[in-house]
Amino acid sequence: MKEERKMKNNEMARKGLYIGAGAGLMMFAIMGLLPGSVIGGMIGINLAGSIFGLPLETTIVSRLIVAASMILGVIMSGVVFVVGGSSLGWLAGHLADTVRAGRAVAAEAKSN
Repeated sequence: MKEERKMKNNEMARKGLYIGAGAGLMMFAIMGLLPGSVIGGMIGINLAGSIFGLPLETTIVSRLIVAASMILGVIMSGVVFVVGGSSLGWLAGHLADTVRAGRAVAAEAKSN
């Protein structure tokens, strides 16, 4: 009986994790893609400016630094949204499992 409850507990937390990851991905697409790119670009301009001096010349190296930092900003924004959504979804699923398991234990105690 305990193993059966454990399987159900794990199942709900896993479903919450997947739902949270999907919601985090949607939130990233709606609210995180553009700000991640802009903030990463600003960091890249500051970094390239500190290396080559401001105003930046249009050289390949400075453009690569800015592009790489923009990509890194988008990736970090995606990680924050997806991991945050997954964590919240897992937490909600785990909480639902705990409540359901508590009710099942109370029902078993009542029947015995």
